[in-house]
Amino acid sequence: MSEKIAVIGAGSWGTTLADLLAKKGNAVTLWAYEPELVLEMQEKRENSLFLPGIRLSDNLAFTNDLAEAYAGCTMVLCVVPSQLVRRVMTNSLPFLPKDVIIVSASKGIEVDTLATVSEIYQEILPPEIYANFAALSGPSFAREVAQEMPTAVAAAAASEQVARRVQDAFTTSFFRVYRNEDVIGVELGGAIKNVIAIAAGISDGLGFGCNTRAALITRGLAEMTRLGVAMGAQAATFAGLAGMGDLVLTCTGDLSRNRSVGIQIGQGRQLAEILGEMRMVAEGVKTTESAYNLSKKLGVEMPIIEKMYQMLYQDKPAREAVLELMSRNLKAEGA
Repeated sequence: MSEKIAVIGAGSWGTTLADLLAKKGNAVTLWAYEPELVLEMQEKRENSLFLPGIRLSDNLAFTNDLAEAYAGCTMVLCVVPSQLVRRVMTNSLPFLPKDVIIVSASKGIEVDTLATVSEIYQEILPPEIYANFAALSGPSFAREVAQEMPTAVAAAAASEQVARRVQDAFTTSFFRVYRNEDVIGVELGGAIKNVIAIAAGISDGLGFGCNTRAALITRGLAEMTRLGVAMGAQAATFAGLAGMGDLVLTCTGDLSRNRSVGIQIGQGRQLAEILGEMRMVAEGVKTTESAYNLSKKLGVEMPIIEKMYQMLYQDKPAREAVLELMSRNLKAEGA
């Protein structure tokens, strides 16, 4: 069945998914915060700010008005940065139909509350709407999906019926969606991998090699899994698309914004200067602070996250942080 879908957030990922859904035959309205961006997309069928060079479907509508975006929708896809989810969705509440499916593709942990994205939705949505919540995550650079390169992701929902509905809505000949029931695991994988990607970028920027990157990916996965299990997630989830899959992509791919931030830090640039030049959000910067504080709150050992916090927020030199990681007390791999 075709859906009437409101896509909230016109960054590269929101625009890409809106275009995918529209080309599939759904009635899709893409909401953008910037009125000038809405006008450009209407006139030129292109998002030159966040997805330049990609022509957008003639079936895709654009608006700066939340009420217009939500009118008559059967499904909502929210793709705003994780630190803005609470504000945007609170403003959306008056316009949400009671039986709407809510799909989140935001990846992060709220800094002020340490809430995951699903926990934010659970706090602000009426129970009957939150029952239809799903999280979409996995290894998926927006530009590659926009260019219709084969991609696989996971849709997690407590309700299998909701997961199937999301799976049916998003799956195309090049975009394959797998169902999952572990919402917290899928969204934590999508959040924590961004922090490890900054670490991998720092390693690359320092001139370290493939050995170092492989160690960061593997031990980063161990930390991600420990935190997830402590929060009730299933360990197996982190071996899948939303865990290992997304982690490998973001730590190695040249299109990774988080890895790019890390490379520049490793090369000696200051974080504030790097972020000041970026139009798109590198979620891993804020998630580093959230994940560090969450690990302390739950008593979960996350040494890579701890060193990343010290580098980004306490100005610890990168080489010193690496030396401290390598000099920790010896232990068994599974400990």
